[in-house]
Amino acid sequence: MNTSTLWDLTGWEFAALAFAALLVGFSKTAVSGANTVSLAVFAAVLPARASTGVLLPILIAGDVLAVLTYRRHAHWPTLWRLFPAVAAGVVVGTVFLLWADDGIVRTSIGAILLLMAGVTVWRRRRADAAAEDEPDGVVTRAGRLKARSYGVLGGFTTMVANAGGPVMSMYLLSAGFRKFGFLGTSAFFFLIVNTSKLPFSAGLGLIDADSLLLDAALVLFVVPGALLGKWAVTRIDQRLFEQLVIAATVVGGLQLLLR
Repeated sequence: MNTSTLWDLTGWEFAALAFAALLVGFSKTAVSGANTVSLAVFAAVLPARASTGVLLPILIAGDVLAVLTYRRHAHWPTLWRLFPAVAAGVVVGTVFLLWADDGIVRTSIGAILLLMAGVTVWRRRRADAAAEDEPDGVVTRAGRLKARSYGVLGGFTTMVANAGGPVMSMYLLSAGFRKFGFLGTSAFFFLIVNTSKLPFSAGLGLIDADSLLLDAALVLFVVPGALLGKWAVTRIDQRLFEQLVIAATVVGGLQLLLR
């Protein structure tokens, strides 16, 4: 990202990025997956590749706030089973970025998100509505296979377009997580994964001094978004929470496919 791109932002463009940053904070503490809208806004205002580098530190700021809010609700057995597969997905995503153009990236991720949303809706209709507070699906053979599959997809999508949130949202819903367990587990997951992506993104030239300068101006808007999300999540029941997460995933997938 070059200096002229930074300083040539109009007031409306900066306002759009600030709103997207606020939405990142909201999504991290309320409706995970909603930040696909932020991804679309950043990609619309900034060059597509540069936008991923600017957005990553903002996502990490939201992850820190989410961990501080929901740290007691994380389900670590799930996290430990996901991380190896996610690491493999990040490596595959890095290689993919070396040759794929923006159109291929958008189409691939959009298709994955819509597929995951469809599978999750199908699974949820078959599952018992009364899920356990401590999911144990990851300890079965089928659960381990599912965790690895979603983990690779999550690592891939989060590396190539910061779009891993919807994939992991679909996994956590399909595994039977309740609202706060969902938020606590995803908070730690994305803090660790997004932080690990920093050297890869810097190596690809997606993060530099100019992008970090813009981040410094935008990160301030993440905090009110996170506070708004914390206030809102206590007023959203479990069924509505799941419907919002799935809807955000479908919207994210469609906007990537239709751009």
